[in-house]
Parts: sequence; C-alpha cells; structure tokens
Amino acid sequence: MLMRWLAIPVLMAVGSVAMAADCPALLEGQLPKLRAKESIDLCQRFAGKPLVIVNTASFCGFAPQFKGLEALYQRYKGQGLEVIGVPSDDFKQEAKTGEETAKVCYVNYGVTFTMTEPQTVKGPDAVHLFKILAQQSSAPKWNFYKYVVDRQGKVIGNFSSLTKPDNPDLIKAVEQALASKP
Repeated sequence: MLMRWLAIPVLMAVGSVAMAADCPALLEGQLPKLRAKESIDLCQRFAGKPLVIVNTASFCGFAPQFKGLEALYQRYKGQGLEVIGVPSDDFKQEAKTGEETAKVCYVNYGVTFTMTEPQTVKGPDAVHLFKILAQQSSAPKWNFYKYVVDRQGKVIGNFSSLTKPDNPDLIKAVEQALASKP
C-alpha cells in the first residue's frame, strides 16, 4: 500500500514532464491576466486547444471588433475554441493603465474571453508568444491583427485589422483549427 502512495507523486511528476514536452513552442511561458493577481500558464491553459490570438488596443478605431471576437468565442467555445486578447501600446492606442483597459474590454464590450495585461507584440522586445507567431507567419502590422492557431500550436491563418471576426475566411480557418487533431 505504501508503494502505491509513493508512486502517485512520481507518476504525477512524470506526467507533468511529459505534458511540458508536448507543449508547443508558441505556448511556452506565462502572461499576467488583465486586472488579476494571477498569471496565465499558457501551456497549461491552452495546449491542445484551437486558438484565436489577437493584439488589441482600447482606443483603436477597430476596438468595436471586441464585440465580434466575443461573439466568435461564444459561438465556438463549446467546441473548445479559446480567444486570447493581448492589449498592446505598440501602435500608441492602448490605455495608460490596466484598469482603463479592463473597463473598455469588460464593461464597454462585455468581453469574457481571456485578456492579458498590456504587452509588447512586435520587434525584439515582443513577448515570446508574439515572437513565435511572427516566426510562423508575420508580426502584427496594426492593432486587432488576428492569428488562428491549430491544436498543435501552428498558425494556420493570420488576418489583418480590416478582417472582422465574422469574416468567412476567418471562420473557415477557425473551423479548420477546431477540426485539427491534438
């Protein structure tokens, strides 16, 4: 009986190592959750899930796309889709504080998908997530640049700020990501 109890932590540790080995490069690391004291372990939270990742800005003319992103999330979350919003001031249109950003996202637009604290999303100082997105496709050219990522952590489509979340090509990419094998 004692051997069984000793084996459990060993198996859990081995499972964690195996899971870490299965984590795609895209999801390595953590990002601070918007207006929360916690950080998001990207691998733990999103590995094996289809994703839409978008760099956002509270005071951008494209900010009304938050509603479309939320609608996309609500439409497909039951099938496993996750949307990750990463605010950024790289294009000089983000709020000065996380509190202001949270108000725009949560109060003004009713966002329920995952939002992070503002991050750098382009250039040499970009967070790891966006460095890998840029390696796999291209760096964001403006706010509300959207990436669709399959269950293996590979970008299968990237879409400009002009592409609305209900665009048929973006929907097709999301459905392709949903159909991908983990």
